[in-house]
Amino acid sequence: MGLNQTPAANRVHIGFFGKRNAGKSSLVNAVTGQSLAIVSPVKGTTTDPVYKTMELLPIGPVMIIDTPGIDDEGQLGRERVKKTRQVLNKTDVAVLVVDAQAGMSDVDEEMIHLFEEKEIPYVIALNKSDLCAVCSFGADDPRIWVSAKDGAGVYNLKEKIAHLAVKEVPEQRIAADLLKPDDFVVLVVPIDSAAPKGRLILPQQQTIRDILEADAVSIVVKDTELKQTLKMLGKKPKMVITDSQAFKRVAEDTPEDILLTSFSILFARYKGNLESAVRGVSALNQLEAGNKILISEGCTHHRQCDDIGTVKIPRWIKEYTGKDFQYEWSSGTEFPENLKDYGLIVHCGGCMLNEREMKYRQKYAGEQGIPMTNYGILIAQTQGILRRSLEPFPDIRRLLEA
Repeated sequence: MGLNQTPAANRVHIGFFGKRNAGKSSLVNAVTGQSLAIVSPVKGTTTDPVYKTMELLPIGPVMIIDTPGIDDEGQLGRERVKKTRQVLNKTDVAVLVVDAQAGMSDVDEEMIHLFEEKEIPYVIALNKSDLCAVCSFGADDPRIWVSAKDGAGVYNLKEKIAHLAVKEVPEQRIAADLLKPDDFVVLVVPIDSAAPKGRLILPQQQTIRDILEADAVSIVVKDTELKQTLKMLGKKPKMVITDSQAFKRVAEDTPEDILLTSFSILFARYKGNLESAVRGVSALNQLEAGNKILISEGCTHHRQCDDIGTVKIPRWIKEYTGKDFQYEWSSGTEFPENLKDYGLIVHCGGCMLNEREMKYRQKYAGEQGIPMTNYGILIAQTQGILRRSLEPFPDIRRLLEA
């Protein structure tokens, strides 16, 4: 990802839903002005959710999601419908596409119920209006007439989506609110076999940008160079931010009078789940041998021989607790619906997931009474440095004394 691109997790996610042949893909193409989705008169042409990042006026950076028909049939169809419902967990604005000639169906009404249950703002696009008589709707009515064929109503649909996408909430910061202009921040980025070739990972890029916007100074070093770098600096840094995997070594090399935390902890705060993740890690001390632990990642990647999720975290947990547990893993958009078999969920930092999906996963775990923490907090706990890594957040740190 280029430094000038908006990360997918920070884009407004707009999901298009509806029955087969309602014209979802045609409407997606009409709204975006591009041939993003394959269009065919054959039912069920869209077999998996299709994602596309783009700039969409008047909204700005968005993620467009075209989904399979919610009335798909057979075993394969049921799997497609399941994937469509999973898209709801990350959808900021839903567009229900209805064939205006056929009218609303029970399946459409069920989707509206799901939108409302999940508190997703939505608009009902009555497509193919060029083929039937239309009537006017009130300003607050979620319905709108559109025609993917001749473009009628598409501009008004985009305006309606933009209105629903507006969030009147304070802008969240990663680290900038902890800094003053001209503060020094040292970022520790290990370069090993697991590091991507030729680039920094997304949380590192975003943190650097956030520090720049605070008019502070960031210095990026490898974990092997931190100790010497701190000696060479003519000014004490305000903070050291490290990749969680290097926590132990970085803690040893960072003087006690310098704040220390991790990218993972900063992003837990940024996503709004730092408090619950700190509370969740305490479950590690109550687990019994043989309990199941779910390790979940928001992205998919090629697992290496010393992979953090499948190798390192289970090893650190074993060293910390002295117990053997059963492990299961999930990645990408897959997140189990039934969590009750697990004693603990350990989630990645969620840099590739938008705020809505991270909150959904946290809420879903909470509703089933399953504690959930994240990689950085669990690593800090197992290395005995969680209290220190929370020094920048005294209110959260006090939870450890409760």
